[in-house]
Amino acid sequence: QVQLVESGGGLVQDGGSLRLSCAASGSISSINVMGWYRQAPGKQRDFVALITPDGIANYAEPVRGRFTISRDNAKNTMYLQMNTLRPDDTAVYYCNAKSYYGTTIAWGQGTQVTVTQ
Repeated sequence: QVQLVESGGGLVQDGGSLRLSCAASGSISSINVMGWYRQAPGKQRDFVALITPDGIANYAEPVRGRFTISRDNAKNTMYLQMNTLRPDDTAVYYCNAKSYYGTTIAWGQGTQVTVTQ
C-alpha cells in the first residue's frame, strides 16, 4: 500500500505564494505518475498538475505559468509551488499517485488553500 500526506496549505492574500508538499510512504516502487487535484466547495475534484518519474510535467490551463510541480524521488516527495495565487484557486488540494497501469493507488487527505482578496 501507498500512503500520501500533504502539507503546506494555508491562508494567503491575492497575488501571494504557497508551496505544497506530498510525502509518500509504503510501496514506493509501485508509484508511477504523481499529481495534484483540487476541489472547491460545491464543485467536482479537478486536475491541477502531474509529473512523471522522469520529471515531465503537465498542467491544467488555469494554473499554467503560475504553478510549478516538482518531485524529489530520493525523498519520495512531490511539491507544488503556487505563485500569483487568486481567490478562485481556493480549494482543498489533494495529492494523487498512480500505478504503472494508470490506475489511482492512493489519495492524500487533502490540504486547504484559501486565497483572500
